[in-house]
Amino acid sequence: MYEDIFESIRHAAEKRNLRERTIQLYCSNVSYFLRCTNKPVTDLTLEDADAFLTMKRLEGRSPETHNHYRSSIKFLYKRVLKIAWDDEEVPAMKRERNLPTVLTPQEINAVIEATDNLKHKAIIATMYSSGLRVSEAVHLHYDDISRTNMTIHVRETKGRIDRYTILSQRNLGLLTEYWFQCGRPKGILFPSSWTGDCLDISSVNQFFKASAKKAGIIRRVSSHACRHSFASHLFESGVDIKYIQSLLGHVDPRSTDVHLHVSNKTLLGIRSPFDVLEGGGSWAKTARYRMCLTAFVLTMRKPMDCLQHSRKQFITS
Repeated sequence: MYEDIFESIRHAAEKRNLRERTIQLYCSNVSYFLRCTNKPVTDLTLEDADAFLTMKRLEGRSPETHNHYRSSIKFLYKRVLKIAWDDEEVPAMKRERNLPTVLTPQEINAVIEATDNLKHKAIIATMYSSGLRVSEAVHLHYDDISRTNMTIHVRETKGRIDRYTILSQRNLGLLTEYWFQCGRPKGILFPSSWTGDCLDISSVNQFFKASAKKAGIIRRVSSHACRHSFASHLFESGVDIKYIQSLLGHVDPRSTDVHLHVSNKTLLGIRSPFDVLEGGGSWAKTARYRMCLTAFVLTMRKPMDCLQHSRKQFITS
């Protein structure tokens, strides 16, 4: 029904090099807006946009959801329909700036141990041990993991700027166990069991919350707490904040000069808080883990030659 509008949105968005996810969100939100207003596109006014957003606010939608709708409609008006937009007439909804949730090292351990699914366990450990956003973790590929440099190459970043972050020795062991037991994925590191594509971010939040509840954490948490906890624990252990900013991929203009002086050699000297946690989890103490780790290292050096060799080791173990 609105195919021409969606095509125009896509064309205008691609000219501005917007992400595919952003384009899809714009089209989805605009479609909902047009169905709600039930007016010809040529008859839309600024009052229609304001009325729709006011209705969403009165329905109790969160500031994030409200502002997503607003951004989509604003893009439609300005870039496609060429309708003048007034930020004073249609203001964004102010968000509450709550302090981020930070889990203790013991709580992080408890969440990981409470996660039965090995893939889910590996994702949670990777987010915490390397300070990744959920979107960055689900878009990781096999080739992004460098055992040689003990780094993770993060490509799908929020700011669209590639970066390297640290790879925890302990997490490498868990990733190795996952890799061998879950089909040895060569493309996407954590593919969906249903589609083979990247996992949906909402599904990661769901299983993280389930694991947190199972671990006895009663306060409200999301998977983003892994990233907050990573930064807090590094800072508490004495790591310079400029290195933490670089590991997190923050692109605040005030820290631009700092990013330029952080090299891979500097990253190699930073120890992930995940390696500092005591206990290590039962999965990190078995002979099978040590054998997996050895085979994984060989595989990364000689991918095809060593797979068969490691398979024989597993069969005879």
